[in-house]
Amino acid sequence: MGVIEEMRALGHVVDRLAEKYPDVPRHHIEGIVEQEHRLLDAGRVRDYVPILVEHAVRDRLRQ
Repeated sequence: MGVIEEMRALGHVVDRLAEKYPDVPRHHIEGIVEQEHRLLDAGRVRDYVPILVEHAVRDRLRQ
């Protein structure tokens, strides 16, 4: 997965999470997605980064 595809996929992650958690401000979700993405940024295999970010953010929003 290239950088453009990864960023596009992360945008879709934000969209899905904003729809699933309508009471959470979108900018808050975007910030958490950015934080989680930075934690995985050093990895060499990029294909699963958007899914891993989505799961981590979902876990944080459930708390």
